[in-house]
Amino acid sequence: MTHYAPPGPLGFGGAPLGNMFEAVDDASAEAALAAAWDCGVRYFDTAPHYGSGLSEHRFGNVLRAYPREDFVLSTKVGRLLAPDASRPENPPFKDGLPFRVEVDYSYDRVMRSVEDSLQRLGLASIDVAFVHDLAEDHLGAAWVEAFEVAREGAFRALSELREQGVIKGWGLGVNRTEPCVRALEEADPDVFLLAGRYSLLNQPALEQLFPMCAERGVHVVVGGPYNSGLLAGGRTFEYADAPSEMVEKRNAIAAVCERHGADIRAAALQFCAAHPVVAAIIPGAKRAEKVRENARLMAETVPAAVWDELHAEGLIPEDAPTPS
Repeated sequence: MTHYAPPGPLGFGGAPLGNMFEAVDDASAEAALAAAWDCGVRYFDTAPHYGSGLSEHRFGNVLRAYPREDFVLSTKVGRLLAPDASRPENPPFKDGLPFRVEVDYSYDRVMRSVEDSLQRLGLASIDVAFVHDLAEDHLGAAWVEAFEVAREGAFRALSELREQGVIKGWGLGVNRTEPCVRALEEADPDVFLLAGRYSLLNQPALEQLFPMCAERGVHVVVGGPYNSGLLAGGRTFEYADAPSEMVEKRNAIAAVCERHGADIRAAALQFCAAHPVVAAIIPGAKRAEKVRENARLMAETVPAAVWDELHAEGLIPEDAPTPS
């Protein structure tokens, strides 16, 4: 079968608009989404987890103004929201909506999750549903048992919705490659959203997952192309203080870019987008100026000498494709 993939190369990641790490006001959030549209972005990704529904709510408020056939929208399943006036904490999101997050990958709850997302968005359809955080970093060793629940529950539910034409495709939205590999072996996903596993600093997806995707005709949306900030001038890697070896590697890559007059951020975005299985990259942004900056960086010329030197110094793998 032909597997569905969102359009790229540049999409919009919705975690920051769920008040990730710090709150952003509604006007700034809506301006960021409008700026993405003005920059030509037509793929938008969100999730119930992001701000306990806040990100989906904000996406719907803006995207309803545009013709539905003109954009692609993905959200996620695996966390159901239950009303809770105490506004329980939902790290790393601040000041979310008054809901409690309940992790559940069962068939009935996933069907309910899709319906709830449509109501929060105020839209009649989504295009892609990702099974969210079905991986060890979220669930610990229990991810193996949860995968079995999802295989009989979420995977079956989303496959039925795809067959019915309710959604165009489904996959996993995770920060680890192992669940994606297993999903390819045991199910029929269309596309993965993989955060932090393929970047200028870190490429664990290159060895096994990407070749399997290429063989099956499955695509990948790359989240976290800046590795949560380290490649964009920050000090965090995978949402924690960056380890010294990653800081040293980032500095070495930055030095190569500087020698050739290139912006490391442009190199980071364009490297991710260059792999044939990558359908889109979705850097997140809280404000319109950052959205416009990402669009500019995607279009900026990175000299071929940068890629040649990064390969020669072993800073990126020999078999990692680079922009032509």
